[in-house]
Amino acid sequence: MMTSRERILTTHVGSLPRPQDVVDLLFAQDRGDSYDLARFDEVMRKSVQEIVRQQAQVGIDVPSDGEMSKISYATYIRHRLTGFEGDSARPTPLDLEEFPEYRDRLVKAGHSATYRRPVCRGTIKVRDLSGLEKDIANLKAALALTKQSEGFMNAASPGTIAVFQPNEFYPSHEAYLGALADAMREEYRLIVRSGLLLQIDCPDLAMGRHSRFKNLSDQEFLRYAELQVEAVNHALADLPADRLRLHVCWGNYEGSHVHDMDCARLLPIVLKAKPMALLIEGANPLPEDKILVPGVIGSNSNYVEHPEVVAQRIERYAAVVGRERVIAGSDCGFGTFAGFGAVFPAFCWMKLQSLVAGARLASDRLWRRAA
Repeated sequence: MMTSRERILTTHVGSLPRPQDVVDLLFAQDRGDSYDLARFDEVMRKSVQEIVRQQAQVGIDVPSDGEMSKISYATYIRHRLTGFEGDSARPTPLDLEEFPEYRDRLVKAGHSATYRRPVCRGTIKVRDLSGLEKDIANLKAALALTKQSEGFMNAASPGTIAVFQPNEFYPSHEAYLGALADAMREEYRLIVRSGLLLQIDCPDLAMGRHSRFKNLSDQEFLRYAELQVEAVNHALADLPADRLRLHVCWGNYEGSHVHDMDCARLLPIVLKAKPMALLIEGANPLPEDKILVPGVIGSNSNYVEHPEVVAQRIERYAAVVGRERVIAGSDCGFGTFAGFGAVFPAFCWMKLQSLVAGARLASDRLWRRAA
């Protein structure tokens, strides 16, 4: 994994706005409609090529495939694993549940996607990883065209899958996590062995508190979080930490977030996870074997942060953990669900441009001070 040895590197959380032809095909796939597989594959190949080109153009050092082929970061797995069927109710986050008029306004404004969230009603095991193999090939080919040396691919954590796809089959949450970890290990291995970085997406460790686990006490939730980190580590046991990133998120939705659990309470658990790089919205000092990728641009507001603001944020983190252990990133993804996102696509690229410009300003100051 590249680190900021000579300047502050830039990356982001992963998902980016998808073109309409991609969105249409993903929803046809999700609904079970008939579609032309050859066209699907070609559209995804071209969209990945273009999204990587755009990231390279604005100066992102470590790009992704934008999660083009996934309808969402958590529910795509139903096409790759057995045991899932039907649909399930969406748990309303606690901060939106308290204000139903605002919740309904968000739904009416199109902030709620109609993708399926299936239920686990059978044995979890690998069904078909051909989609993943195509994703890997598409991203590697696109990286070769831009001559970028490193790229990353997202994958859902066992705990995130459990939060989005409720269990009606396994005798306990722990047993469900164990089955998911065993099955997802194959996806994780394929990504790392391809030469790409693997990013494990873990909103279950923060957002899960005020969504799926909102009726638990804080201590009960923290016990579940421990189990979820153990499941991640089990699935990553034979993979090197320096090829792994982990994203923790309190939810990329425009709510009040007044019920978000403090990072200080979560961090001791999160730091037990194996990945070297932590993509997180805020953090305390880190152990020496970790890299911090703080969100220095927002992903649920159309406000484009000024490069000076970005630089100031980067410098504050560098003052705490050291400049070599900071890579500038985004708070969350810009297209966590296909066809939905608070940020207008053109503004997304403006924000990423500001991220790169701010990293350059911070680099100039941080390295000049040390000279």
